[in-house]
Amino acid sequence: MASKTYNVLFICTGNSARSILAEALLNEMGGGRFRAYSAGSDPKGQVNPFAIKELQSMHISFDGLRSKSWEEFARPDAPQMDFIFTVCDDAAGEVCPLWPGQPVSAHWGMPDPAAVGGSDEDKRKAFRETAVTIRRRLELMLALPLDRLEKLAVHGEMQHIGQR
Repeated sequence: MASKTYNVLFICTGNSARSILAEALLNEMGGGRFRAYSAGSDPKGQVNPFAIKELQSMHISFDGLRSKSWEEFARPDAPQMDFIFTVCDDAAGEVCPLWPGQPVSAHWGMPDPAAVGGSDEDKRKAFRETAVTIRRRLELMLALPLDRLEKLAVHGEMQHIGQR
Protein backbone atom coordinates (compact mmCIF):
# COMPACT_ATOMS: atom_id res chain seq x y z
CA MET A 1 0.00 0.00 0.00
CA ALA A 2 1.33 3.46 -0.90
CA SER A 3 2.23 5.76 1.94
CA LYS A 4 0.37 9.01 2.40
CA THR A 5 1.95 12.17 1.02
CA TYR A 6 1.67 14.93 3.62
CA ASN A 7 1.09 18.54 2.52
CA VAL A 8 2.96 21.09 4.62
CA LEU A 9 2.60 24.88 4.55
CA PHE A 10 5.28 27.13 6.04
CA ILE A 11 4.04 30.63 6.85
CA CYS A 12 5.98 33.81 7.46
CA THR A 13 4.94 37.40 7.07
CA GLY A 14 7.04 38.26 3.99
CA ASN A 15 7.48 34.78 2.46
CA SER A 16 10.90 35.68 1.15
CA ALA A 17 13.41 33.91 3.42
CA ARG A 18 12.59 31.45 6.26
CA SER A 19 9.42 29.97 4.79
CA ILE A 20 11.04 29.74 1.35
CA LEU A 21 14.06 27.90 2.79
CA ALA A 22 11.74 25.53 4.68
CA GLU A 23 9.69 24.80 1.56
CA ALA A 24 12.74 23.98 -0.54
CA LEU A 25 14.45 21.95 2.19
CA LEU A 26 11.43 19.79 2.96
CA ASN A 27 10.74 19.15 -0.72
CA GLU A 28 14.36 17.98 -1.02
CA MET A 29 14.53 16.01 2.23
CA GLY A 30 10.99 14.60 2.27
CA GLY A 31 11.66 11.85 -0.25
CA GLY A 32 8.20 12.14 -1.79
CA ARG A 33 6.47 11.64 1.59
CA PHE A 34 5.98 15.38 1.91
CA ARG A 35 4.95 18.16 -0.45
CA ALA A 36 5.95 21.54 0.98
CA TYR A 37 4.58 24.97 0.22
CA SER A 38 5.20 28.42 1.65
CA ALA A 39 3.22 31.63 1.89
CA GLY A 40 3.05 34.94 3.69
CA SER A 41 0.45 37.16 5.26
CA ASP A 42 2.07 40.18 3.59
CA PRO A 43 4.36 38.69 0.91
CA LYS A 44 7.33 40.69 -0.32
CA GLY A 45 6.66 39.59 -3.90
CA GLN A 46 10.16 38.23 -4.43
CA VAL A 47 12.44 35.64 -2.91
CA ASN A 48 15.38 37.10 -0.99
CA PRO A 49 18.56 36.66 -3.10
CA PHE A 50 20.45 35.37 -0.05
CA ALA A 51 17.87 32.57 0.31
CA ILE A 52 18.55 31.59 -3.30
CA LYS A 53 22.31 31.70 -2.71
CA GLU A 54 21.96 29.51 0.39
CA LEU A 55 19.89 26.94 -1.50
CA GLN A 56 22.45 26.96 -4.32
CA SER A 57 25.26 26.34 -1.82
CA MET A 58 23.34 23.29 -0.54
CA HIS A 59 22.63 22.08 -4.11
CA ILE A 60 18.89 22.35 -3.53
CA SER A 61 16.57 23.35 -6.34
CA PHE A 62 14.90 26.72 -6.10
CA ASP A 63 12.92 26.33 -9.34
CA GLY A 64 9.35 27.51 -8.92
CA LEU A 65 9.91 29.21 -5.58
CA ARG A 66 8.05 32.49 -5.30
CA SER A 67 6.76 34.85 -2.66
CA LYS A 68 2.97 34.48 -2.42
CA SER A 69 0.00 35.17 -0.19
CA TRP A 70 -1.43 32.63 2.19
CA GLU A 71 -4.80 33.36 0.59
CA GLU A 72 -3.75 31.00 -2.25
CA PHE A 73 -3.93 28.14 0.22
CA ALA A 74 -7.27 29.14 1.77
CA ARG A 75 -9.15 28.73 -1.53
CA PRO A 76 -11.42 25.73 -2.10
CA ASP A 77 -9.21 24.44 -4.94
CA ALA A 78 -5.98 24.63 -2.90
CA PRO A 79 -4.21 21.51 -1.67
CA GLN A 80 -5.49 20.44 1.74
CA MET A 81 -2.74 20.84 4.32
CA ASP A 82 -1.79 18.23 6.90
CA PHE A 83 0.64 20.55 8.69
CA ILE A 84 1.00 24.31 8.98
CA PHE A 85 4.07 25.84 10.60
CA THR A 86 4.63 29.51 11.33
CA VAL A 87 8.33 30.29 11.16
CA CYS A 88 8.24 33.89 12.32
CA ASP A 89 6.83 35.40 15.47
CA ASP A 90 4.81 38.03 13.60
CA ALA A 91 2.90 35.44 11.57
CA ALA A 92 2.25 33.37 14.69
CA GLY A 93 0.38 36.29 16.21
CA GLU A 94 -1.75 37.08 13.16
CA VAL A 95 -5.27 35.91 12.50
CA CYS A 96 -4.82 33.19 9.89
CA PRO A 97 -7.34 32.04 7.32
CA LEU A 98 -9.41 29.01 8.23
CA TRP A 99 -7.63 25.97 6.88
CA PRO A 100 -9.81 23.10 5.68
CA GLY A 101 -9.24 19.68 7.22
CA GLN A 102 -7.96 20.85 10.62
CA PRO A 103 -4.22 20.53 9.90
CA VAL A 104 -1.74 20.09 12.73
CA SER A 105 -0.18 23.46 13.41
CA ALA A 106 2.89 24.53 15.36
CA HIS A 107 5.10 27.56 15.75
CA TRP A 108 8.71 27.05 14.65
CA GLY A 109 9.86 30.63 15.16
CA MET A 110 13.39 31.75 14.46
CA PRO A 111 15.15 35.08 13.84
CA ASP A 112 14.67 36.67 10.43
CA PRO A 113 17.90 36.43 8.42
CA ALA A 114 16.57 39.07 6.03
CA ALA A 115 16.63 41.58 8.91
CA VAL A 116 20.38 41.16 9.44
CA GLY A 117 22.42 44.18 8.44
CA GLY A 118 26.11 44.49 7.85
CA SER A 119 28.24 42.94 5.18
CA ASP A 120 27.16 40.37 2.63
CA GLU A 121 29.18 37.85 4.64
CA ASP A 122 27.12 38.68 7.75
CA LYS A 123 23.94 38.16 5.74
CA ARG A 124 25.16 34.87 4.24
CA LYS A 125 26.02 33.66 7.74
CA ALA A 126 22.53 34.53 9.01
CA PHE A 127 20.90 32.64 6.13
CA ARG A 128 23.21 29.66 6.71
CA GLU A 129 22.29 29.54 10.43
CA THR A 130 18.59 29.72 9.55
CA ALA A 131 18.92 26.90 7.03
CA VAL A 132 20.78 24.75 9.57
CA THR A 133 18.03 25.31 12.16
CA ILE A 134 15.31 24.45 9.65
CA ARG A 135 17.17 21.36 8.45
CA ARG A 136 17.59 20.11 12.03
CA ARG A 137 13.88 20.59 12.76
CA LEU A 138 12.90 18.85 9.53
CA GLU A 139 15.20 15.91 10.32
CA LEU A 140 13.40 15.52 13.65
CA MET A 141 10.01 15.72 11.95
CA LEU A 142 11.00 13.23 9.26
CA ALA A 143 12.11 10.75 11.93
CA LEU A 144 8.63 10.66 13.50
CA PRO A 145 6.43 7.64 12.74
CA LEU A 146 3.55 9.90 11.68
CA ASP A 147 1.40 7.04 10.43
CA ARG A 148 1.49 5.41 13.88
CA LEU A 149 0.93 8.46 16.09
CA GLU A 150 -2.41 9.94 17.09
CA LYS A 151 -3.06 13.51 15.96
CA LEU A 152 -2.69 14.93 19.48
CA ALA A 153 0.69 13.24 19.89
CA VAL A 154 1.82 14.54 16.50
CA HIS A 155 0.77 18.06 17.50
CA GLY A 156 2.80 17.80 20.72
CA GLU A 157 5.86 16.53 18.87
CA MET A 158 5.64 19.35 16.31
CA GLN A 159 5.37 21.96 19.07
CA HIS A 160 8.39 20.41 20.79
CA ILE A 161 10.46 20.44 17.57
CA GLY A 162 9.79 24.17 17.20
CA GLN A 163 11.47 24.79 20.54
CA ARG A 164 14.75 23.25 19.42
